[in-house]
Amino acid sequence: MVSTEAATPVQASGFRWLQLAMGIVCMAMIANLQYGWTLFVDPIDAKYHWGRAAIQLAFSIFVFTETWLVPVEAWFVDKYGPRLVIMFGGVMIALAWIINSYADSLTLLYAGAVVGGIGAGSVYGTCVGNALKWFPDRRGLAAGATAAGFGAGAAITVVPIASMIATSGYQNAFLFFGIGQGVIVFILALFLRPPTAATPVKKKKLNLPQTKIDYTPPQVLRTPIFWIMYLVFVMVASGGLMTAAQIAPIAHDFKIANEPVSIAGFQMAALIFAISLDRIFDGFGRPFFGWVSDTIGREYTMFIAFGTAALMLLTLSTYGHIPIVFVLSTAVYFGVFGEIYSLFPATSGDTFGVKYATTNNGMLYTAKGTASLLVPLASLVSAKYGWQAVFVIGVALNATAALMALFVIKPLRRAFILGNEATATEAAARDARIA
Repeated sequence: MVSTEAATPVQASGFRWLQLAMGIVCMAMIANLQYGWTLFVDPIDAKYHWGRAAIQLAFSIFVFTETWLVPVEAWFVDKYGPRLVIMFGGVMIALAWIINSYADSLTLLYAGAVVGGIGAGSVYGTCVGNALKWFPDRRGLAAGATAAGFGAGAAITVVPIASMIATSGYQNAFLFFGIGQGVIVFILALFLRPPTAATPVKKKKLNLPQTKIDYTPPQVLRTPIFWIMYLVFVMVASGGLMTAAQIAPIAHDFKIANEPVSIAGFQMAALIFAISLDRIFDGFGRPFFGWVSDTIGREYTMFIAFGTAALMLLTLSTYGHIPIVFVLSTAVYFGVFGEIYSLFPATSGDTFGVKYATTNNGMLYTAKGTASLLVPLASLVSAKYGWQAVFVIGVALNATAALMALFVIKPLRRAFILGNEATATEAAARDARIA
């Protein structure tokens, strides 16, 4: 399908960087829907006493809706272009937090989560897909920079949101920031455009396999490599989503949330310091690891990042009750966790081609929604066995994912790309001989 929007010539290289920048800002505006959520959990529970597990179900509903509808939203992007989809997303994210500000029942809170998920997915899937189309020669960096907006976008608003919750109540924080974020996304959407054609992929000195075949979504779903990548995505994402959603309850249970921590001349309460650094490290890690993967390969980068994540979760399970260890360990953990949102889109584009990149990446991105189902389970495990047990499960998942990246994904993906291209070449030669 062809977009009805006027596309801009890809030769205008400066314009594609402007498109990337606007996508990053849009992503930053939806970041609080996921990463700012943890600040609202305990205040909501203090007012209505619904229990953390029930409240966190809203988080799972949000992530599930955000991710599982991305393939549908991607279809609209392919048909109508990114502008209308992101404008719609801006309206929905504003409406979601307006609903949350008035929610006096779990049903209404869950409804807000559904609306927010639809809006955030519209923005997220569209911006990442647009970046992949504008930058096939720098997929890792472009996807990483776009995802960085989502990872780091909450960093500058963590302190203001926490302050507003403390002084004016969480309802006002939902209302004020919800409207502001939605308006900014809506305005920026007016200026987003798709490219007319893909930029030629530059030759790389490193053997970084990239397919020359554009696979349709049904073809992708029939490939074993897609489902193995999906499984690894779920394994890594589950730990990060659990930590992002539960970091405030974890800090309160460790009795360190309000303990002062001083680092490099800055002093804050441990919880606020941790959330702020988490967003900064997360935002930096996404483009950094995307760039690294463009240089040394996707799977080697996954191995390094997943292995480091396992080490940080192990540190938290043992020494997380020490305020400065809690702050630094969570920062490093999110610095390596967020790379899944740059590496998997880049790997998907490398493996399945550019033409259907938005939809194919959207299908892979639903793994995040599957992983979100484990977030309420973490609350139940922690209530019975403590947070250490939850961290140990995360260690096992990340360590296994690191090994699978190197010893399963790497050989299978190379065989898939090279084997199918060889088959296509032979078929073309055979047809030429017949002709």
